[in-house]
Amino acid sequence: MAKKDEIVAKKDETQEVEASSGFDPVGFFKETREELDKVVWPSRQQLISESLAVLLMVILSASLIYLVDNFFNWGAGKVFGS
Repeated sequence: MAKKDEIVAKKDETQEVEASSGFDPVGFFKETREELDKVVWPSRQQLISESLAVLLMVILSASLIYLVDNFFNWGAGKVFGS
């Protein structure tokens, strides 16, 4: 419960500073840095494997769309005779 009270107190202090002085660029970059330190960055292996998975899915989706488009184009040509 103490952590929650501490977070609320920090939030109140932050709101008071923001209300009195407007935008604080130094504080903004400090808080941004703190948030980026919390990010769990992927390993090189994980980054490569997930990038390949995304690339494969994009290629498969584009191929499917291309094939369906050609099918409908062929069908429209048969129906409308162009």
